[in-house]
Amino acid sequence: MNKKYSLLVTTAFLFLFQSCNYSNKNQTSTEKEKNSVKEENASEIVAPKPQTGKPINDFIPTGYKIFQEIKGDLNKDGVEDCVVIIKGTKKENVITDEYRGKLDRNRRGIIVLFKKNGNYIQKVKNYDCFSSENEDGGVYFAPELDVSIEKGKLYVHYGHGRYGYWTYTFRGKNNDFELIGYDSSENSGPIINSETSINFLTKTKVTKTNTNENAESGDEVFEEKKEKIKVDQLIRLSGIKDFDELETES
Repeated sequence: MNKKYSLLVTTAFLFLFQSCNYSNKNQTSTEKEKNSVKEENASEIVAPKPQTGKPINDFIPTGYKIFQEIKGDLNKDGVEDCVVIIKGTKKENVITDEYRGKLDRNRRGIIVLFKKNGNYIQKVKNYDCFSSENEDGGVYFAPELDVSIEKGKLYVHYGHGRYGYWTYTFRGKNNDFELIGYDSSENSGPIINSETSINFLTKTKVTKTNTNENAESGDEVFEEKKEKIKVDQLIRLSGIKDFDELETES
């Protein structure tokens, strides 16, 4: 082999070696970039997204509208929750009364929403547990429904004017709201004839009866009676079909 041929072979070998070395380095760099991108994408996929709720309107079922909104803290976390009273919108339940004119007799329901991260999460729903606000009370007017929140409890109150009232007290527990109390008053105008208070947690019923037949407002003389009642299971708000037919005693 002459010197000129040997020099050509050596030059070709060096060129081939450098080309392979550059290719390997470039491939390694490209693989690192690809791996880096994969790691970034994997990080984006694995990272948990914050769970957010929805605005109030998203919880209103088809065929219903918002009748009333009540705000208050129901789970004692310092955040204002919301109770929504909804009302059906079926046209066939809108009637014309001979004396009262057009009346919407669609029933009402309740949705309890807890607020979290600025939006709401549904806790309880019961779409038809309340009668309409336009019921016929016969000789008397129909009682008026009032729902309120106080000290973490939910109150469903029926006011019957001069004839008295009755109130159901609910407390959030077991992924629902349980009936823990019932209070009522039977009146004759300003005079209280009797009062009833039931504590379903202690299974105790207290009845106060006015024994002064000639009593005026404030002159009532009450005879008190305490008794134990049977409570097998607390009534849940989600399971009440009709408050008008709700039995508080077994």
